[in-house]
Amino acid sequence: MSVSVARVEPSVAEVGDYIALMKPRVMSLVVFTALVGLAVAPGHLHPVTGFTALLCIAVGAGAAGALNMWYDADIDAVMTRTARRPVPMGRVLPGEALAFGLTLAGFSIVTLGLLVNWLAAGLLAFTLFFYVVIYTIWLKRSTPQNIVIGGAAGAFPPMIGWAAVTGSLSWRPRDHRLDFPHRLFVPSDGRPLYSDAASRLRIRRLVLAFRRRRMAVSVRLHICLGIGRAARWLIVMEASGKGGVITPPFCFCPF
Repeated sequence: MSVSVARVEPSVAEVGDYIALMKPRVMSLVVFTALVGLAVAPGHLHPVTGFTALLCIAVGAGAAGALNMWYDADIDAVMTRTARRPVPMGRVLPGEALAFGLTLAGFSIVTLGLLVNWLAAGLLAFTLFFYVVIYTIWLKRSTPQNIVIGGAAGAFPPMIGWAAVTGSLSWRPRDHRLDFPHRLFVPSDGRPLYSDAASRLRIRRLVLAFRRRRMAVSVRLHICLGIGRAARWLIVMEASGKGGVITPPFCFCPF
């Protein structure tokens, strides 16, 4: 009686193939937007902790990319743009891509929870769930609007960065230096101070000082982080006298 043993073919994947699985271009955008969340969030985060948060977010983004390529291998093979990805080309086996993605996902979520905070880790886990299950598995094969709805996953990295610093999802900045000082215009008895010329002059000076402060914040964000069109538009709005605040997920909210 002979026993046949299945031959296990060695993997032909190289390091570059696993890097390609993580979609490095998408990962760089995720890291950048998470960095913006870390930068504008009120409070202080130790640089090592901040680097750890960004690393975990980057690894989580790589996990999402790997799991996306694992599940979409069949449709990737028939599209010119994606046909040369590692799984359709056979350089990475589907099982290897799945194991790689799950390992990265587990590592990123647990590490972020243990070393930063569990709210940020929970948001990262939900982001992975949304991208892999909601977008990749469900929406992508059921509606042409998949990219419109699934694009919501891209709004989560800034929120993860914000939560890493603050430990919460508060929707207004805690740094009251960026809040318009309305309280300065109303005395303790509630009477308005707009009635006389001296008060109006004081108001103008306070508003001008406030706009300068807000302008300085916008310029620093533009120079240090290179936010691009959004930051330039914000600077133009500030310079033209139309104040506003940045709130998660970082939309411009005029007064």
